[in-house]
Amino acid sequence: MHISEGVLSPAILIGGTVLTTAGVAIGLKKLDQDEIPLIGILSAAFFVASLIHVPVGPASVHLVLNGLLGLILGWKAFPAILVGLALQALLFQYGGITTLGVNTLNMALPAVICYYIFRQGLGKNAKRSVFALSAFFVGFLAVFFSGILVGFSLYFTGEAFLPAAKIVVLAHVPVMLIEGILTSACALFLRKVRPELLEGIYV
Repeated sequence: MHISEGVLSPAILIGGTVLTTAGVAIGLKKLDQDEIPLIGILSAAFFVASLIHVPVGPASVHLVLNGLLGLILGWKAFPAILVGLALQALLFQYGGITTLGVNTLNMALPAVICYYIFRQGLGKNAKRSVFALSAFFVGFLAVFFSGILVGFSLYFTGEAFLPAAKIVVLAHVPVMLIEGILTSACALFLRKVRPELLEGIYV
């Protein structure tokens, strides 16, 4: 879902940077020092998952794990995803520095939205089936919403990008299913062995 440099209009780039700055500020405000190692691990997982990617027009298709980050971190997914994307841009030229704000917003905002939508179904007393299904939709819809935001970013830059925007969204349908299954499996595993990692959902 990385959008390459030289594609988006200045207005989209500036808007994405401003909104990402606000999201990162909120995430850092909610961050406790003892959570830094956890955020580092999740940021690294996000970094590694995105390394295997397939170029699709001006963007790319790959595993994202933003739903899992949102499920565990909430608003703190913003700084975690920002760090992962910055390292990818600097080390491997995925995305770019000028598109860092837009790319972060496109991946982190859906993570936070899904966190708030499904946190009730992920409660301590939720049935296993409800918990698993809620976690699945966190992973599935986080990627879906990210695809939609990438599509809008391209479309609002110019209507000529509309076909590419549609391809980006459709190309991520298999990724949505994989992410949903993976997020559900990881959430169930954490609920069993490390439930304290999910405490942010219950606050």
